[in-house]
Amino acid sequence: MIVTLSITFTKLKHTNSTNTFKYKLIMNTSDLNLFIRIVETGSITETANQVNLTPAAVSSALKRLEKQLDVQLLIRTTRQLRITPQGEQFLFHCRNALASLEQGRISAHQTQGKVSGKLRLSVSSDLGRNTLLPWIEELLEEHPLLSIDLTVGDSVSDFYLDQVDMALRFGKPEDSSMVSFQIATMSRITCASPAYISKYGNPETPEDLRNHNCLLHRRAGRLFDHWEYTDSLGTYKIKVNSNRISNDTDIVRRWAVSGKGIVYRSLIDVYSDLNSGQLVQLLSGYDSSSVELHLICPNREQVSPAVIAFRELLRSKISKVLS
Repeated sequence: MIVTLSITFTKLKHTNSTNTFKYKLIMNTSDLNLFIRIVETGSITETANQVNLTPAAVSSALKRLEKQLDVQLLIRTTRQLRITPQGEQFLFHCRNALASLEQGRISAHQTQGKVSGKLRLSVSSDLGRNTLLPWIEELLEEHPLLSIDLTVGDSVSDFYLDQVDMALRFGKPEDSSMVSFQIATMSRITCASPAYISKYGNPETPEDLRNHNCLLHRRAGRLFDHWEYTDSLGTYKIKVNSNRISNDTDIVRRWAVSGKGIVYRSLIDVYSDLNSGQLVQLLSGYDSSSVELHLICPNREQVSPAVIAFRELLRSKISKVLS
């Protein structure tokens, strides 16, 4: 695709003065995308590998842009690439121009009642592998012009470095500039496999958990080893012990299913295992702390018709689970 960009540059001179130039350029969007990817990877070779081109072809695209602009965008050495001040300015305009084109394409399809484009989604390990996959298939069948780029992991996403449009995470984001859609509020469930209960017994009170092996999740240096419960007599915050800790919630769930200990998970993470009988709820006479599930976008420009369609699918599916 060919796009026309109107860009203002401040070009530094060897004296203390500066010159400001306004360019109107006709450029190939492929070259613009390659430039952005080179900056993100810090390597022409790595960019070439990612897009299945030769390093020479990627280098030629960069040189073509620099020739059109008559400025140096990147400083190349044998060890690294470094973006110039002019390159920083151009990068800003590149991203805005390409984002505007994508929004225009999405809007054009929206007027035809179509949901299209690529949905780049980050989800937690357990939720992504065990709950979302069939729901995503439904979304793609309903909207055949839509595609999914799925990132699965329990680390908090950096939207720009991880190249994702939205993240499905438990807890409200601390950054108030982000757009957050609350999907549901649900309780945490304490559960274990029938085999574990048969071998080690059923804890009758939260205090009894101190005598059991509790399977723990760790994220961003924080260990979730305090489990909270309430009843008519008060609140109980129990520090539990474990011989198994993982930063992957799906591994923690699998340990529980295989009889290695007790887990404390949100209902959506374990509901299928509860329904199948692989896990059994414990301490049902106590209320546990609740958690909110949010669909998060870095800004309002990312809230496309595809994001709205996915949000509504999530709300519908999860409301059925909770009911």
